[in-house]
Amino acid sequence: MRILCVILAFALGFVSQVRTLLAQTSENNTRLQKALERNPEADTDQDGVLTREEAEAFKRKNAGKRRQPRAKPATAPEGGERHIYKEVDDVELPLYVFQPEGHTADETKPAIVFFFGGGWRAGNPSQFEQHCQHFARRGLVAITVEYRVSSRHPVKVEDCIADAKSAMRWVRGHAEKLGVDPHRIAAGGGSAGGHLAACTAVIDDFNAPTDDLKVSAKPNAIVLFNPAMGNNPGAEPTSRTRGPENKVFPITYAAKKQPPCIMFFGTADGLLKGAELYQVESKNAGNHCRIVTYEDQGHGFFNYGRSGNKYYELTLSEADKFLVELGWLPARSKSQP
Repeated sequence: MRILCVILAFALGFVSQVRTLLAQTSENNTRLQKALERNPEADTDQDGVLTREEAEAFKRKNAGKRRQPRAKPATAPEGGERHIYKEVDDVELPLYVFQPEGHTADETKPAIVFFFGGGWRAGNPSQFEQHCQHFARRGLVAITVEYRVSSRHPVKVEDCIADAKSAMRWVRGHAEKLGVDPHRIAAGGGSAGGHLAACTAVIDDFNAPTDDLKVSAKPNAIVLFNPAMGNNPGAEPTSRTRGPENKVFPITYAAKKQPPCIMFFGTADGLLKGAELYQVESKNAGNHCRIVTYEDQGHGFFNYGRSGNKYYELTLSEADKFLVELGWLPARSKSQP
């Protein structure tokens, strides 16, 4: 009997270890981070996060092949109108605008601006292409932004924040030409992109010297998909930051006045803890801050192309309802996709 118990305990421990390994991604595993930087094409769903399954599949596919030159990252979604919102050191940074059908600048509409994930190292704006198409169909001006990441540019997290704030200022500054209501601009994003969206709302520092600070970078609502809000980050600089790390995380500023916020998380995501701490401080300060969770889902679960799009559709539906509650969108009819 004792031997049977030992065998059972060993088996359960082995299963637990396997599950832990499978849950690892480039967001929490250094080897996967480096693998993503070397081979961005291994990220098959182009969400800026490399899972262990994707890495193993890429390794099997390329076993025995001569190593090819590193593929250029995809940077442009399909269907969006390209605009340059900023130039830094001869680098042009574009954003892509998806307009509702038949929309003209004479009629202002709310807007939502998305920032892709990828640990501030990788990723591209096509991650939110499907989200933009959805919200454009629903009547929003939807925008997905390219910003500098460390695998392509010599930048730190502070620079990523500066780019995100520049993009928000560009959208608000061009509201009249885009047909956007400057008082109804939401910021959204996933993982590191969710972090940037939140930073535009609560962090006053890290403004680009070329920005017109008279134009506000602050959003009027925040829609975040498993964002990196921070979980007791250290006070010292790290390899990814130029200054103290706590200065670049939204959790440090959670008690500030901020616009309505909704966050989506899988319960198996290690970033959920920091978001929950953020939510408590934010709500205690009188802010509207809601977290919607999905049982046993890990990081990046919401992306288009994952799990047969089950969680993409569920989270998108909740984000849609959130904007309906704010009065930015009409309620969806049962016949609408």
